[in-house]
Amino acid sequence: MSYQIRINKALESLKPSGIRRFFDIAAEMDDVISLSIGEPDFSTPWHIREEGIRSLQKGRTWYTPNSGLLKLRQSIAAYTKRHKGLCYDPNSEILVTVGGSEAIDLGIRTLVEPGDEVLIPEPSFVCYKPLTVMAGGVPVPIVTRSEDSFRLTPQALKNAITPRTKVLIMPFPNNPTGGVMRREHLEEIAK
Repeated sequence: MSYQIRINKALESLKPSGIRRFFDIAAEMDDVISLSIGEPDFSTPWHIREEGIRSLQKGRTWYTPNSGLLKLRQSIAAYTKRHKGLCYDPNSEILVTVGGSEAIDLGIRTLVEPGDEVLIPEPSFVCYKPLTVMAGGVPVPIVTRSEDSFRLTPQALKNAITPRTKVLIMPFPNNPTGGVMRREHLEEIAK
């Protein structure tokens, strides 16, 4: 019997992002400070490493609950209430992930079914398109313009919406443009 590994066909249409290629090039060069993937160029501070060591010494090496440690979720809820005036239930409304890309992936895979359109203001962070494709969705770019400070405009959004639209990515503040949607801009979009 012959076994042949088949890779998900959705991967065939995806190309590595330019930022990852740039990271590989910079890694081969001397005296370069790479700003390509948002990773600091210094070691983890000692007090954080010490806490990791203490946790290992105390035997805290088990898997955490799927939604994250309750104490951490409670701290996140308290922080968002104190600093943002937002109230979230740490038992049912907060999910801890290993990073922003995982959170975005989980959100897209939770909402998108094959054929659903995902509206993505462009330029944008590199993960939205491939995560949409991997979920079976159809990425629909909405070009933002420097004249609009790279904000999503109501007209551009209206022009992009179809009966198959399921998700609108709102990547603001935007990476890489720095575009920001203020309250009045968001209210215009919501109309």
